[in-house]
Amino acid sequence: MSLPGQPFGGPAWTQAGRASTSGSPASAGAGRAVAPPAPGRLGAPLDPLAAAGYLDALGRWRDERKRELDQLDQAALAARDGAQLVGDTTLSMALWKAVSDRYELLLATWDGGRVGQAERERMASLIWGRLDATLDPSLLARVSAQPVGGPPGAGLAVSLPEACRLSDALVSQLRVRLAFDPSGAEVTERLRQLRAQMERIRDQIVLEPAGATQQAAAEQQSRLARRLRDIAEKAARGGDVGGLLAPLEIEAATFERDLIVTAARRRETGAKVQRARSLRADLAAREAALRTIVEECVATVDPAPNYAVPAVDALGPVPNTADALEGYLHRLDQVARAMTMAQNAYTAALRDRDELAGRLAAYHVKARATGAADQPDVQRAYELAREELARRPTRTGLAAQLVALYQRYLEVT
Repeated sequence: MSLPGQPFGGPAWTQAGRASTSGSPASAGAGRAVAPPAPGRLGAPLDPLAAAGYLDALGRWRDERKRELDQLDQAALAARDGAQLVGDTTLSMALWKAVSDRYELLLATWDGGRVGQAERERMASLIWGRLDATLDPSLLARVSAQPVGGPPGAGLAVSLPEACRLSDALVSQLRVRLAFDPSGAEVTERLRQLRAQMERIRDQIVLEPAGATQQAAAEQQSRLARRLRDIAEKAARGGDVGGLLAPLEIEAATFERDLIVTAARRRETGAKVQRARSLRADLAAREAALRTIVEECVATVDPAPNYAVPAVDALGPVPNTADALEGYLHRLDQVARAMTMAQNAYTAALRDRDELAGRLAAYHVKARATGAADQPDVQRAYELAREELARRPTRTGLAAQLVALYQRYLEVT
């Protein structure tokens, strides 16, 4: 079973059980996906039921967000000021790709529910660990409209839930700037979305350090909440509020986004030792999940890619001196990039094999509909292709030729 969309420049999900559970997408309104709340915390094993529910909801969010981004990308290309939206559009796609890759690793670790305490702890690390190692720092630098201090190219210490929320905020802003609402949602739904956003903003402000900054953020949230209340009251009286909602949606989305970014930047100023430990733990969880994907690919596809999975333990313990720590962080970054490259290669190989199986099934349905499936030559060609695809590992080069042969028989029959 394969998912309805393909990722931006990355692998598709091609294994049985990788697609999310069927059903309506996790959204607060038609065509508007909202990221699901994440279970557990870093360092504690996930509850199995909570993990299963989260994976299902995250998969549906991912599918719906991909469709939204495809639609928004097309709208941006057609817009007069589309060039001004390239930064936010590119960042939204990069966030989606990072979340999608992490979802693949979560599914591999979950293994259909066959998990013990170690696997559930690893899943917590994959959820609450850092995503910045898999994101382009130059793209992350664009996420805040305000200049932020720190070394050039520094990444954001965003977790999977924060990346999803950033994606929600960015997509909301893109929708408003493009005046794009393919679902034709009514004012009532937009007001409900804004109320939910105000609650998320209030929760984020609580995490700000006590002082002038937190007070200023609380005052801004209060001003936005008052504007929302006034608009809702005007709408209840039958007034036209279409021109008032768009500016408020943009301001609220920007405010929420900047609060998330500010919190991430603040964490980034913490001790580099802790950062290195967090990255190392995240890479260890990725390594274990990636080895599962590699084993499945080698058992399923011939020839399989020949990428080595980096061994995190080979890096040694985290050093405690500044000079040694800089080099260690650089090596961690290299390991992260190597893992991403290997994951893309192995999942692409699995995708190609499943794509061949899907083509063969489609051709067979056509052959049965036209009656050609009963002809001996056609039937033999189908059996050869089917047997090769059922073989473990499947010789993909031969399978491709046999599927093409079956297709040719159908064309000339």
